Amino acid sequence: MFTGIITDIGEIVSVTAPGAGAAEDRRLRIATAYDPDGIDIGASIACSGCCLTVIERGRDSGGRAWFDAEASGETLSKTTLGGWIEGRQINLERAAKVGDELGGHVVLGHVDGIARLMSAIPEGGSWRLVFEVPADLAGFIAPKGSVTLDGISLTVNEVDGMRFGVNIIPHTWTNTTLSERRRGDAINLEIDVLARYVARLNEWQAGIRG
Repeated sequence: MFTGIITDIGEIVSVTAPGAGAAEDRRLRIATAYDPDGIDIGASIACSGCCLTVIERGRDSGGRAWFDAEASGETLSKTTLGGWIEGRQINLERAAKVGDELGGHVVLGHVDGIARLMSAIPEGGSWRLVFEVPADLAGFIAPKGSVTLDGISLTVNEVDGMRFGVNIIPHTWTNTTLSERRRGDAINLEIDVLARYVARLNEWQAGIRG
């Protein structure tokens, strides 16, 4: 579990075939400011909102820390990971521990779909961003509800059909990759888990009545 509070901006060092398993899988090496000695093999790290498992970690010859993770063909096709190349910056968050402050909201690291950035307009010291989501996910997004975009916990300001807006404060703008995104860019989207269960409960109740 994660909270949607970004604690590092990593960089893709390399993207390679893992050498075993499905040919479409990829192995990612990600540079990080995290101390590799404090990362357990098998630990979960949210990489721009996608929960990946650490399979190796260390430091390069220059002392730069890194960790490796594998992404399946399914993950590559359903998230933005399929377009990640060397040099790309990504948002990182380590898994929450029992007793940690829940600064954002409950984030699972399971990407539900792709949102598209439609506009980014400065408002005072902040930025107002508008995203468009697939029709099958639009109903899960509500004003003043929570949403996760590239791993960042955000509050929805307004909803208009398949589009919704969020306000990005200067700290978030500076300390995440949102400032690098441009109109039309794909963003990993995770809907609020509470919205998911409410929708499922409504479906179940409707089925019982029917």
